[in-house]
Amino acid sequence: MICTNLVTGGAGFIGSHLVDKLLKDNQKVFCLDNLSSGSLRNLESIKENKDFYFIKKDVVENLDLKVDRIWHLGSLASELYYSKEPVETLKSLFLGSYNLLKLAKKNNARILLASSSAIYGEYSHALQKESFYGNVNSFSRRACYSEGKRVSETLFYNFYAKYGIDIRIARIFNTYGPKLNYNDGRVISSFISNLAFGKPVNIYGDGSQVRSFCYISDLLEGLILLMNSNFNAPINLGNNKKISIYNLANIISEKLQMKLKINFLKPKKFEPYQRVPSIKLAKEVLSWSPKINLDEGLDKTINYFLDIQRK
Repeated sequence: MICTNLVTGGAGFIGSHLVDKLLKDNQKVFCLDNLSSGSLRNLESIKENKDFYFIKKDVVENLDLKVDRIWHLGSLASELYYSKEPVETLKSLFLGSYNLLKLAKKNNARILLASSSAIYGEYSHALQKESFYGNVNSFSRRACYSEGKRVSETLFYNFYAKYGIDIRIARIFNTYGPKLNYNDGRVISSFISNLAFGKPVNIYGDGSQVRSFCYISDLLEGLILLMNSNFNAPINLGNNKKISIYNLANIISEKLQMKLKINFLKPKKFEPYQRVPSIKLAKEVLSWSPKINLDEGLDKTINYFLDIQRK
């Protein structure tokens, strides 16, 4: 089915990949981004596409578009950015979701929220399950983002309950791949860019904290399957294969053939020790699970960063 899609945050990492995919599937796409963290460089290859329309605008501003599907990815996703502007982050997450839900109601459109694993807070069990309601300190440095995503989920649910809005909620775990911003503070991009230039990497704590990393093409497949499904409760999308931050640094240094030098810094407050999703629900509901392992995904991501450096 050919649809008119609105992708907020469409010039960002995940958003630009989604825009590419929708256009390849012969969809019409409005891409909305205020370029606070996204980049027009991510859209360079599709800017002349007749089915692509770029709108430089903030999600907190009112929108009047005719659309069939809304993919709400528009928010600051890196702690480096959102911790500097906590009030604006909260405002953007609440008002952005509210404005887009109103637009969905007006158009009778299906709307997907890119929520986050951050809603689980300081949850240190082996796997984060959708049934866990979270352990978030509302006064922490991260709270503007995690609480903003939580209130966005609540807004989505209440628009669904009161107005029958056709909602989808994806709780996205760490995702990586080409188009990652090398200086946004996220661990894989930071490790690659620092090691490529012979710089030490920063590790907070002893590096034993555990994460999992989902390659971008796997995430896109999950998002599209979710949008096309009839499932309207929150669902985890991420890779459930875990790795310590210290081991991740070692793997990347070996792939780059660079000596690993580490600055061990004080542990971050309120940082979860483990963040790994249970994807049992996604397997059952969407028949989805990741296909790209970390070794292959890192090779693709490193090659992208090295190509950028050469240009």
